[in-house]
Amino acid sequence: MSLNIELLETSFQAVSPRADDLMDIFYDKLFAQHPQVKSLFETVDMAKQKKQLFASLALVVRNLRKPEVLTDAVGKLGIRHVGYGVRAEHYPLVGQALLEALAEVAGGGWNEELEQAWADAYEALTGIIHNAVRDAQRAA
Repeated sequence: MSLNIELLETSFQAVSPRADDLMDIFYDKLFAQHPQVKSLFETVDMAKQKKQLFASLALVVRNLRKPEVLTDAVGKLGIRHVGYGVRAEHYPLVGQALLEALAEVAGGGWNEELEQAWADAYEALTGIIHNAVRDAQRAA
């Protein structure tokens, strides 16, 4: 699958000035639509978590043109999340909330092409995570 890197980069740059809003909207949507995941965050400093999530998104976008760096970083992130209780079935829930939050923050700038570009990128990232987790479990 080929990602629309330029579109991902420019759209992320457009929403970045509203990073706090993006993260607030994301977590509000995630917890409202999927309250079962809220327990994963019971002991988490949410202000810090929001900053870390945004930093992770920025890392991904910065490294879209460096697949080896992206694969390593995202794989390690996914492996760490297993320890936090994240399971494979959580990823589609997060992806849905993320796309909705991006659309809301982008406003009139959001369209079907952006939706598809971000959906494709998220699918690719979850594939990297699932592969890294599988490989780590096999090696254990």
